[in-house]
Amino acid sequence: MLDAAEPRSYLHHRAAQFRAQVARRLDGSLTEDEFRPLRLMNGVYLQLHAYMLRVAIPYGTISPGQLRGLAQIADRWDRGYGHFTTRQNMQFNWPRLVDIPDMLDVLADVGLHAIQTSGNTIRNVTTDAFAGAAADEVADPRPWAELLRIWSTDHAEFQFLPRKFKIAVSGGARDRAVIPAHDIGLRLRRQEGELGFQVWIGGGLGRTPLLGSVVREFLPAPDLLPYVEAILAVYNLSGRRDNKYKARIKITVAERGLDVLRAEIEDEFARRRAVFRGVDLDLLAGLEARFAAPAFRAADDAAFDAEYAANPAFRSFADTNLSAHRAAGHASVTITLKAPGATPGDCTADQMRLIADLAERHAYGDIRIAHDQNVVLPHVHRAELPALHAALRGAGLATANAGRITDIVSCPGMDFCTLATARSVPIAQELAAYVRTRDLEDEIGAFDLRISGCINACGHHHLGHVGILGLDRAGVENYQITLGGDGYEMPAIGERAGAGFPYDEVVPAIGRLIDAYLALREAPEERFIDALRRLGPAPFRAALYPEAAHA
Repeated sequence: MLDAAEPRSYLHHRAAQFRAQVARRLDGSLTEDEFRPLRLMNGVYLQLHAYMLRVAIPYGTISPGQLRGLAQIADRWDRGYGHFTTRQNMQFNWPRLVDIPDMLDVLADVGLHAIQTSGNTIRNVTTDAFAGAAADEVADPRPWAELLRIWSTDHAEFQFLPRKFKIAVSGGARDRAVIPAHDIGLRLRRQEGELGFQVWIGGGLGRTPLLGSVVREFLPAPDLLPYVEAILAVYNLSGRRDNKYKARIKITVAERGLDVLRAEIEDEFARRRAVFRGVDLDLLAGLEARFAAPAFRAADDAAFDAEYAANPAFRSFADTNLSAHRAAGHASVTITLKAPGATPGDCTADQMRLIADLAERHAYGDIRIAHDQNVVLPHVHRAELPALHAALRGAGLATANAGRITDIVSCPGMDFCTLATARSVPIAQELAAYVRTRDLEDEIGAFDLRISGCINACGHHHLGHVGILGLDRAGVENYQITLGGDGYEMPAIGERAGAGFPYDEVVPAIGRLIDAYLALREAPEERFIDALRRLGPAPFRAALYPEAAHA
């Protein structure tokens, strides 16, 4: 377990260990096969063109100092940028192996690391980017996510699970952490005044996308750690190890049945609860103090109203990129990394430093990384928004498209990833350009579009209202389109619309889909996903495949 009191000395120790392992690899003492498990324990992958370092941003919360540390790494050892993923991580795609120990030391200096960002272990615990700010919260999920992070780091029993394991925690009435799509999903709730969790297991995407099931309707909050341990212990013993494609807990649940797993988990929980008394309440109180809300200030927001009336660009940004806040006079600001021509999720070192400065100046020093590869400033007073917007606009960070069709979620695809079977970033860029050329962003409104470059689904295409999956068909890129996915309001896995499309036919196909939606919706307020649910997929399939419709 990571010692919460002395994390940096521990992180520097891990970096020194890896430095020695890298030296042995470089002098030939270790083969690549021997080195592979050692580098993966430190978040180092061998990608298509170079090594890649994946950095954990626990539960998506990062300080200005930590973001500046990432900027320093990007400038000194990479190509001046980093890539935010759908797992609230940052990836550096171009480091030299010899430099990675130095990168880990800089991470340790600012309290970040790459531990358990790879391997068959418990990965980065994720949560809602609006945690602590959203008005619908039962409780802030971040203290619980941090508790899980401390408990799971280097947990000796769970370092060699059948497969990787992902945990998400949600604190709001609306799930913004996509808990049904995780190996364990935890939803904070109250029952007769008592705080606890609804516990889900068995979710996951990839080649066998499945939504999880509720294994416990209500778990008292102090029992969280022994219950999660019980789930992992049962999975560790019963999960398949003969086939990595059938090794996730979702397959264990599907093959053995939820009721069987529930009985075994409850038995194991009873045994563990007898010796593991649960959450250390003093530790939890300290964590809750760390995540206490800032002292929200009161101010006259007349400057906001004046700018909103006078400046169309600011008005568009405010209408699209602001979210309601629980504190009077405040809003949460989404900074989308989806400007025209941008690679979704990429953030330059200069942009990182600017965001860090703006967070300190206007946002109580709080920064979040969201599942949709954007950055969120969760606490900004309305009076500060005109100045914030002006600074963002000067850096190309004021694109007013949060939640719109050009706010595309995309994996790096075949441009970087050794697992990818098709390009995804160029598809995202061409789709965004197409929509902007037709000036359709505002007319279409809310629209969740996601792209993955292979069956592993790092772009979470299954959860998009429209998903695009790039595959290899006899050496040629082929793109399947799925309809009706949803990770938030009504969790659903998107259904494949039909045959795949060649690369150059994807944008025209999505164009036909958009035209069908605009013609079929009942009113401008009816979102694409609502029209799809009302009408069913048939008219949209007909738009995608007009030849079949007229055959």
